[in-house]
Amino acid sequence: QMDLVESGGGSVEAGGSLRLTCARSGYSNSHYYMAWFRQVPGKEREGVAAIDNDGLNFYADSVRGRFTISQNNARDNLYLQMNSLKPEDSGMYFCAADFASPRWPLVGEYTYWGQGTQVSVSS
Repeated sequence: QMDLVESGGGSVEAGGSLRLTCARSGYSNSHYYMAWFRQVPGKEREGVAAIDNDGLNFYADSVRGRFTISQNNARDNLYLQMNSLKPEDSGMYFCAADFASPRWPLVGEYTYWGQGTQVSVSS
């Protein structure tokens, strides 16, 4: 079992920055894959960024160059640095994880999910 808790969301103006954190606990497996997804009401959850077990990063085209996914050395915290935020970046951001090499950005490939943190970007 893995527990994921997101934090760091908030309200900012367009052009601003936020840093999301996902605190991971409750497991012992050293091989896993993590990702950030976001969702707005009425739309499907979409992949934002992912990091695989080898540290390779993947990004949605809409955020590449503005967002950065990373982990701390202990790999118990996942981060999403979001710069140059746009109103269309608004939504609930979720942290997700899996042990079985999930095919990002497929939502159904990830087993463990946090409760989400809200990001609101005003124009």
